[in-house]
Amino acid sequence: MITTENKRNGVNVEQLMATVEAVQGNPELAKFQFRAKNNWIEGGHCVTSVKSFYGVGEEDTTRKKTFTMEADHPEVLLGEDLAPSAAEIVLHALGSCLTAAMTYHAAAQGIDIEGMESTLEGGVDLQGFLGLDPEIRKGYDGIQVKYKVKSDASEEQLRALAQFSPVFDMISNPTPVSIEFEKQ
Repeated sequence: MITTENKRNGVNVEQLMATVEAVQGNPELAKFQFRAKNNWIEGGHCVTSVKSFYGVGEEDTTRKKTFTMEADHPEVLLGEDLAPSAAEIVLHALGSCLTAAMTYHAAAQGIDIEGMESTLEGGVDLQGFLGLDPEIRKGYDGIQVKYKVKSDASEEQLRALAQFSPVFDMISNPTPVSIEFEKQ
């Protein structure tokens, strides 16, 4: 049962601490599997849908809505500019996850955050994607995140809070990815 008592930074601290205790008692509850289905439309345009996931020891049945996200490319990159590019969506995922991780962990530690916004930038050299230079990465050569935070927390505390972000971890450390193909 979700209560609205003891909220900090918009996070129900009692529920958060109960979750921590439950996972400490049964670490299997911490294992999640998220899923996405991507459908190509044309060119660089595609639509991804997400709904089902596994977590807390079972297949989740609480999510009633399927969420969709589109991706495309700007016209200069031969797209129709119908949606953000996948690279821009990565920045969204990183910024959102960093912010949520900081907010949740600040709440658990009794730190108030009154306001927070971030800007994210990532550089890409298309020579890698185009196959023109094998020495140049195909993806971001780096990502810069700049925060404006209204809080009594020190910069050291904020940096420590940011380290809890799963997407930050995925981007900062190699994540194994396997790709399989099924011919239709």
